[in-house]
Amino acid sequence: MKKVTVLSTGSWGTALACLLSKNSHDVTLWSFLQREADALIRDRENKEFLPGVKIPENIKITTDLNCVKGAEIVVFAVPSKFVRDRAKDFAPYIDENTIVVNVAKGLEDGSLKRLSQVIKEEIPQCRPAVLSGPSHAEEVGREIPTAVVAAAEDIETAKILQDAFTSPTFRVYVNTDLIGVEIGGALKNLIALAAGVCDGIGFGDNTKAALMTRGLAEISRLGIKMGANPDTFAGLTGVGDLIVTCTSMHSRNRRAGILIGQGKSLKEALEEVHMVVEGVTNAKAAYELSKKYNVSMPITEEINNVLFKGEDPKTAVVTLMTRDKTHEIDKFR
Repeated sequence: MKKVTVLSTGSWGTALACLLSKNSHDVTLWSFLQREADALIRDRENKEFLPGVKIPENIKITTDLNCVKGAEIVVFAVPSKFVRDRAKDFAPYIDENTIVVNVAKGLEDGSLKRLSQVIKEEIPQCRPAVLSGPSHAEEVGREIPTAVVAAAEDIETAKILQDAFTSPTFRVYVNTDLIGVEIGGALKNLIALAAGVCDGIGFGDNTKAALMTRGLAEISRLGIKMGANPDTFAGLTGVGDLIVTCTSMHSRNRRAGILIGQGKSLKEALEEVHMVVEGVTNAKAAYELSKKYNVSMPITEEINNVLFKGEDPKTAVVTLMTRDKTHEIDKFR
């Protein structure tokens, strides 16, 4: 049994806290807001973000920053844009060699750093890791069979997480390619936004298949240039996560894209989804990384144009379809 603290009471944090509790770990769930913590304690259900999933009675719920003291594993389930702030908040309370596993999928705006890098900067005494893969919180909470990847620079840390999270309905593989796992997780959100836009316009399966395939090519190009293992992008945190995020209505990125494709503004789409849409949060960072590493990423560029420059989505598709002819296998084109 491990002592585990899960930071943030969104859908993913709540689902993972329930999973870990059912795996017989000593679990504390931290909330930023006292009123939210009070509601969770009263209802034993996250009615706003994960309705219908019972929160076990043995999960402690608190707003106290000291809740990470003595924890062997700390799960960062906060949106990517808040990772640095929360890491600063909790750093004084986290013990030496505590495993801090990030489960958000994104990049830090401005610095363009991966989230495990941000956590390590702010909590230098920790062992950073990542849990990622095709895993909607709604399905994990309902114990629908799911497979993910635990990644860390050293295999022993990844194996500790594998043992802690694995259950009959949650299979965990290990990987030491943090770059590939994090880049795959961050950039698939952007492609899912684009897939949703295509759905909203009314395009078909051919369009989505092309978009997903060429989107994976962009993700792989950038990741490889940054030092990732190419094989990672053929796995759960690459093509696996891309499939689930581009095709499911659980995907807030796809849902936001559908609304934009139907003609709604970005502001209207985000208000209707009413949850963090990481693809929007990380779109500019992904584009800036493509320029930094001199990698051709036309889908990434066009979705930025749609989101932030007012380009009509149909015009963006025409631009992509009429680009200069090239060779499919030339991964640096």
